[in-house]
Amino acid sequence: MSWDAERERLDAAVRAAVAAADGRAPVVLIDGPSGAGKSSLADDLLRAWPATGRPRLVRMDDLYPGWDGLDAGSAALGRDLLLPLRATGAGHWRRWDWAGDRPAERVAVHGTEPLIVEGCGTLARANVSAADLALWLDADDTLRKRRALDRDGETFAQNWDRWQAEFEEYLRRERPRDSATLRLDVTDWPLGAARVPSAED
Repeated sequence: MSWDAERERLDAAVRAAVAAADGRAPVVLIDGPSGAGKSSLADDLLRAWPATGRPRLVRMDDLYPGWDGLDAGSAALGRDLLLPLRATGAGHWRRWDWAGDRPAERVAVHGTEPLIVEGCGTLARANVSAADLALWLDADDTLRKRRALDRDGETFAQNWDRWQAEFEEYLRRERPRDSATLRLDVTDWPLGAARVPSAED
């Protein structure tokens, strides 16, 4: 399927999710392996949001408590932000200070503006129950590893196997690809062509 057709399919899914939210904050979750293009797609959606409202963006890179923190970050996302936001209209997330290796400030999220959350671990089953649109991104393995290492350099290269092992356990346990309402192969997408590079794809 062409990029234009795939993007049209995505935009239609976003519009439907916003309409279905019916006045509460619509939640879009973007998951997939490292280097698949998650933060690039989130940035593109943020820049050209195809529905009403002005979306807010949360990156899972800011929640993981270190290189072994995929599961902890995923659990905190649901417990502290997604489920309370769905139930009461307000939630929060806590930033992880990577340089200091400790928790940092708490960030409050409230109101009815759309919320985009991108990163590995967003589509854990408990989190998907609080989402209006759950996206899974696929990309060629060689391409995505090159993207990830080009982006994060030696730091990620030293931790690739460690992170990948935790991610594969998450895949086995949560089966996030099966929970997605829309799966997109973004190998040939021109993601990030007009953006400032960010911390995680």
